[in-house]
Formats: sequence, structure tokens, C-alpha cells
Amino acid sequence: MKKILLIAAIIPFLTLHFSTLQAQGETLVDGVAAVVGKNIIKHSDIERPFAQMRLRGGMADAEANRCAILENLIINQLLVHKGEVDSVEVTDDEVAAYAEYYLENDLNQYGTREALRQATGFTYDELKQQYERMLRSMILAQRVQYDITGSVKVTPREVTEFFNAIPADSLPDMPDRYEISVIELTPTVTEAERDRVRNQLAELRERVIKGEKFSMLATLYSQDPGSAKKGGEVGFFGRGKMVAEFEAAAFALKPGEVSPIIESQLGFHILQLIERRGNTVNCRHILLIPQISSADLLAARMKLDSVATEIRAGHISFEDAARQYSTAANARQGGTAVAADGSTKLDRTSIDADYYSVGIPGMDEGQVSNATAIKNADGKDAYCIVRLNRKHPAHKANLTDDYDAIYNAALADAKQQKLRQWAKQQMAKTYIRLDDQYKNCVFHNLQ
Repeated sequence: MKKILLIAAIIPFLTLHFSTLQAQGETLVDGVAAVVGKNIIKHSDIERPFAQMRLRGGMADAEANRCAILENLIINQLLVHKGEVDSVEVTDDEVAAYAEYYLENDLNQYGTREALRQATGFTYDELKQQYERMLRSMILAQRVQYDITGSVKVTPREVTEFFNAIPADSLPDMPDRYEISVIELTPTVTEAERDRVRNQLAELRERVIKGEKFSMLATLYSQDPGSAKKGGEVGFFGRGKMVAEFEAAAFALKPGEVSPIIESQLGFHILQLIERRGNTVNCRHILLIPQISSADLLAARMKLDSVATEIRAGHISFEDAARQYSTAANARQGGTAVAADGSTKLDRTSIDADYYSVGIPGMDEGQVSNATAIKNADGKDAYCIVRLNRKHPAHKANLTDDYDAIYNAALADAKQQKLRQWAKQQMAKTYIRLDDQYKNCVFHNLQ
């Protein structure tokens, strides 16, 4: 299951690494490093990321690095303090949902709660409290930062000035990038196959009703690899975090109750509620995914090969063919592929992740591929044909070829400047006290 959570990309993954100091045989005596408003920054808040930096090398000046970490933490706490003063809302439900997401990633990495405890030095509940404390501050700081910098814009002139200020020997190397268009064809699952899956799931549901363990059947039959190994358990989640059909079924159940068969974009499910905790629930589920027949896949391949032949012969444009035949979300846009940042220039990592078997790097500009098997955005079997529109070889960054990337860098820099200006002003009216060992820090962004 793709983890039907819809929040995975909202906050960068936390890397707390509570065991770093322990692994090095050191004991950290914690205490208050700084006070910002009514919030404190602990010595451990500095030492954990410092230990990470030391493991990665580049520790020429330990004092300067600790001061830089402290400066970032102070700016973050200024944002948190502002959010608290302005009563910016962060709900318990969203904090708990994020914490569960990260804890599930930890458990997937370490396997069991005991292994997680041995690796981090914290029990599951203690680690959850750590995550919740940090996440609440992070979400609050993010919202205040957006209020400060969300309206920042940069003009084309400012982008040019930003680029010209970069020394020639510091210009970044831009990797190979590709502009492509894609026609994707995902065969429709037959009604007979849908009936087969519904019937199988109905039999499993009946077995649970008659007394068999839901968790055992989930382990044996569920096609969600993430939860099947845990007896179908998905973990606690709040409203708005799962696809609608799954969420509605879960919140309608009583503990121990088994849902009717429901259908989502992933397939067919039955759910069993494990526990309701406040406005969150934890449930098990069994997912069965209707399969596309080999005959339907062959028909899709033959259809796309025929379409490719028509395009090469000039009988139809690629764009019109995409609008007519593609089942992908970008069909109306003529099949133009777009990266996560909105750019039409895809790097090799993106190309290989989605279209490795097509062999795009070896294609010529304007060439249309043969039909190739892929997994679509929902993980279903499909076929595609690809046209390489333009290849951008690796080069030093320049304004002509890399304007979008330079614009984004200039915008990020402008937002950082706005945040620094705000932080300096906030410093003057916020109570801040530093521990003696940090009194001599030189703060480059706050002074």
C-alpha cells in the first residue's frame, strides 16, 4: 500500500538520531543553552546536529559550528515565539498524525519497538513525545515563516543580478536533463476480475466473522506490503490523512468491528478497528488489488505501437495522440512530463525512476520510443510511448538554459534575506539569554 497518508511530502523527514552520542561512548549532561521568550534551547538540541556534522567531517572550527547551529535554533524559536504570541493554531491531531508517520518509518527501519529502543535509547512512547515536541515547534515555525516570506517575489532583473553576483568558479554544474512527452495506456480492469476480488474478500470477511484472526489473514492475503507484515495494522491517523473511502470506513467502525467491502483508488479493502484515541484511530486492513489480464496488457502494447507508427508517419501529432489515447493525468497537456518542482526539464534520477526501461538517455531528439511496460502513478501495470523533445547536456549553469533553477535560487535567497531582517527586528523585542559558553558566538544572520 502506498501508505494512504497524504502528508508524506509536507515536512522534510526528521533525523533526530538520538543514539549518536551514545554510539560514540559519550554522556551528554543536558541543560539550558539559551532562552528565547519563554522557550528554551537545550544543550542536547545543539549537540545532536553537531555530532551529525562531526560524523560527516568538515569540523575545522567546532565552536563556530556550534554557534551556527545555535543561531538557526534561535531563529526557529523566534518564529515559534511569534506563533505563540499570535495564537497560530497547531492542533493535537495533526501533530499526532505526523508523529505516527515518522514513527512508522522508524519501525520499518528497525523492525520492532525493542530494536528501535536499543538503537535510540528511547522507548516508543518516549520517542513519540520527542517527535511531538519537535513537530509542534516545526509546524508552528513553518506557518509563521510562510506568513513572513510568502509574499516575497523577485523580478527578472533581480534574478539576473543574483546570477551575476555568483563568482564564475562557483557556478554549479548542471546535470543532464531531458524534456519529454509521454502517452500512457493503463488497461481497464474487467468487471469479471473486480467480481473475483470482491468475492475473495467477502470470503475472508466471513472467516473473520466466524472467529479467525484478522491479523493472520492480513499477513497471508493482503497485497499491501507495508502493513501485511504487521498483521494489516496501519497505525494511528486523523481525519484528512487517508483517502476518503478508507477514512470514512475506519471512523465509522467500533473497536473490533469489521467493515463492509470498500473500494479505493488502490483496490478493495476490508477494515477492522483496533483502537480509537481522541480524534485518531488505528485499524487493520486487508487490501486485494484487481489484476489486469495479460491479454489486456498485450492489447495496450499493440495499440501504443500502432499509435507510435502513426506519429512517426506524421498522420497525427504526439500532442493530439496523447489527448486522444493517454490515460495519464497530463493527457490534456499533450503528454508533457513535469517534474515535482513544476519544471519540464527532468534529471536522470527522475527519468530512471519512472522510465528506465525506455532508454531515454540514448534516444535522439524528436525520436518516439516503442511501447514499453511501466508502472503508472498508482503502481498499476501500464504501457507507454515517449518522445524525447530536447536533451540538455551537463554544463555550467547559465541564465539561458537554467533560468527556472536560478529563479528558484534567487527567490529562496530573497526569502532568507526577508527572514533575517525579520529575525533581527524580533531580537530587539524578545527576551533572549545565552549560556556563558555561547556568549562569544558571532551570529552572521542576527547581527
